[in-house]
Amino acid sequence: MEKYYIVDSSILPESFDKVIQARQLLESGKVRQVSEAVKVVGISRGTYYKYKDLVFLPEENMIDRKAVISLMLENRRGMLTKILQTVSESSASVLTINQNIPIHNIASIVISLDLSNLTGTVDDLLENLRQVSGASNVQLVSIE
Repeated sequence: MEKYYIVDSSILPESFDKVIQARQLLESGKVRQVSEAVKVVGISRGTYYKYKDLVFLPEENMIDRKAVISLMLENRRGMLTKILQTVSESSASVLTINQNIPIHNIASIVISLDLSNLTGTVDDLLENLRQVSGASNVQLVSIE
């Protein structure tokens, strides 16, 4: 089970901060390629790719938080409805849903959420989704 913490950067390896700096360079358009970004901040491409989806800065204004969650669902009637009910019960709002066709009776789902009104934590939401019978491999892909 994944757990998320907010910690003071002084206890973390310097490379985490540099990964965030590299991502910011890419997002701002100041550099175009990962190789440029990692060179500017002084880390390896491997370090960047290892941590790029795992370390984030807390936003000063956390009102417009968004998250992307992926999961696998058994191909049974009402499965997606159960997932959406669970999301709704947490007061998150669905922004997009991408559902692939079922293969071997399992469909992969990616849901982007607005967490602005989330009651509880992201960990709570993920755990509640994991408790839905027929849902598996529930993972937080990214959070903003």
